[in-house]
Parts: sequence; structure tokens; C-alpha cells
Amino acid sequence: MYSADTRVYTDFQGLAKLRTAAQKDSGDALEETAQQFEAVMMQMMLKSMRQASSGEEMMDSDQSLFYRDMYDQQIAIHLAKSGGLGLADVIKRQLGGAGSQVEPGSGKGLEAYRQQAIRAVPVSIKPSAASPLVASAASPANTSQQAKIANLKSEPELDSPEAFLHHLWPLAQKAAGKLGQDPHALIAQAALETGWGRHVTRHADGTSSHNLFNIKADHRWSGDKVAVDTLEYEQGTVVKKRANFRAYDSFADSFNDYVEFLRASPRYEAALNCSGDGGTYLSELQKAGYATDPKYATKITSIMNGKEMGQAFSQLNKAENVPL
Repeated sequence: MYSADTRVYTDFQGLAKLRTAAQKDSGDALEETAQQFEAVMMQMMLKSMRQASSGEEMMDSDQSLFYRDMYDQQIAIHLAKSGGLGLADVIKRQLGGAGSQVEPGSGKGLEAYRQQAIRAVPVSIKPSAASPLVASAASPANTSQQAKIANLKSEPELDSPEAFLHHLWPLAQKAAGKLGQDPHALIAQAALETGWGRHVTRHADGTSSHNLFNIKADHRWSGDKVAVDTLEYEQGTVVKKRANFRAYDSFADSFNDYVEFLRASPRYEAALNCSGDGGTYLSELQKAGYATDPKYATKITSIMNGKEMGQAFSQLNKAENVPL
């Protein structure tokens, strides 16, 4: 049985020695060499993943980063010894293992490699159940991240006024019913705030905040939030600021919070008393300070009565018989 020193897992000189030994001994040495090459590749992959993160943590130091690299090295070694990602078999074939139809690569010049036909080698990724990476994938933090990714994939594409109305009109009707308001005013307000859904605020990982009304996350908000640049009007001048906005799990949650947000604040009482009158409702929202734009209500009313919304409703009604 060939016995390898575990120190060569990340030592390229040691790997070169193993590779030479593997050419002479096609059994255990070749298996060990393939595993150790795979360990190096996985450690490089882990390092790339670290570098692709948002950056070093505030409390990181040279010492903590050193121990983190050692930990990543041990993960790579453990993965390779526990079955790996299936790359070892590919490496064995490239090194000329038994039963391989791929000729050994040693002794070839650069020109020979250039002229050699590229062979497609199927790679079966079979992570070990005992792998620490597999175990960590089930952690609450990763579960939350997986849920965000799944949510991103299942998100409706709001890439046109027709798609915007198709997905959000039923939610606007439901919310407007709770407020006693015209749903056209709500859907037009959401269209202005998000550019017909194309500019909904997003987290750093690309997942949507689902915030259709750009309600800010002030001291009254204890849920998730997202920080973005925004334009505010101060004494008639447009000022760029960085602000936190509320984030929701769905567009339905955004409509529900919009209803609760208006109901909970006494300053919007006059707006809520304008039952069924969309124009007056929007005007009262502006007077109460919902937005700093002095033309906020006028812009929403223009969308509500505009050609773009009319055409979108007309097309949607023809396709799906949606009541206006």
C-alpha cells in the first residue's frame, strides 16, 4: 500500500512527486494523486468563493484569515478523502489510470497538446453525505439563502405594463377594497414608484424587496430592509440620499403593509376619507407628506388616466377577460 504524506495536499512540489510515482505505480499511488489534485482544486474553489463575497468582516485580522484558510484546506482534504466531487476519476483518466481510454499526458510537448483532440469527459458530482459543506448547507442561514434564491426564480417578471397589471391588479383590488379607494389609483401609484415594476428595489444578492410603494424602514419597522440611493426634494431642490426601505416576502405583503401603513398614521386620515375618488385621494396623500415630490399626485393621476395604462388594460381584458 502506497502511503502518502498529507502535507502534499496543498504542496505543488509534493504533488509533482506523487504524479511521478503514479506513473510507476498505477494502483494506490494513482488513486492518492487524483484525490490530492482534487483537494487542491476544491481549495482553490473555496478561495474564489471567499473572494467573491462582499468583503472582509470588520473583526477580521491576518491571524483570523490565516486560520480560515487552514480550515478551508481541511474541508478540501476531507471532501477529497470522502468521495469528493467526482473529479478524481477524471484526473485518474488524464493520468492514465487502469481502464482509461485517455492516454497518459506525460512526455508530451506543447505542440502535441495543441494538436490533441478534446474529449468530452462526463463528470458526476457526488458530494459525500458526511461532508462539512453538505452539513453546513442545511444550516438556518443557508436555508434562508436558498429560500431567497428559490423566491428569485419564482418571481413574476414585471417587464411590461401588461405583465404588471396581470400580476398586481387582483392585489390592488383587494387592498383598495380594504381602504375604500379606487384600485386604479393604487396600481398607478405602484407603477410610478417602480417604473411599472422594472425598478423595484433589490437586495445586494439580487433578490427583490417587493416594495411597490417605496415605504421607508424607519423606527417603526422591525422587518427586513434594503438600502438604496433615492432622490428627495428639499426646498425645491433634488437631493440624492441613501435610505433604508422596507422589504417583503411577496408583492401581496407589500400591498398589505401599504394598507396598514396608511391606517396606522393619523396624518393620512383625510386621504382615507376620500372614498372612491382616486384623484382627491392621491392629492391628500401628497398633502400629508407621503412623498416629497411636489408633482407626486399629478404624475400618478397622469398614469392613471394615461394612454399606456388604458392600452395595457385593454390588451389584458381581451386576453384574460379581466374586469377594469
